[in-house]
Amino acid sequence: MASLNVGNLGEYLREQRRTAQLSLRQLAEAAGVSNPYLSQIERGLRKPSAEVLQQVAKALRISAETLYVRAGILDEKEREELETRAVVLADPSINERQKQVLLQIYDSFRKENAAEAAAASAAASAAANGDDGADAPAADTL
Repeated sequence: MASLNVGNLGEYLREQRRTAQLSLRQLAEAAGVSNPYLSQIERGLRKPSAEVLQQVAKALRISAETLYVRAGILDEKEREELETRAVVLADPSINERQKQVLLQIYDSFRKENAAEAAAASAAASAAANGDDGADAPAADTL
């Protein structure tokens, strides 16, 4: 989990609020948080909880995951995975069984690619260290 960067989060929230043409008071009311608390978040003085970020995101009509990434609660890869899953689950043109099968296939591709990336990284590391694996015992002899 990344460290919290509330200054960057506050600036981003202020920008989103202004884009939505909402006053601080209006956003605070729509999100169900106090005006002073929201002001402190925007100024980088307070660290909001995931719940508060979700309420603010809903009021701004933006992705809560985006705010989680900005706040350091969620990393970018996790956000992308969550958004992909959310899109599949929200698709009204496929039924629940099809959604579950699609998500299982998605998971298997992610695992396969992670395993390939790990193997490639290990091979690159071994090559960088001058280890060609020639003196390592074969896997079937262990």
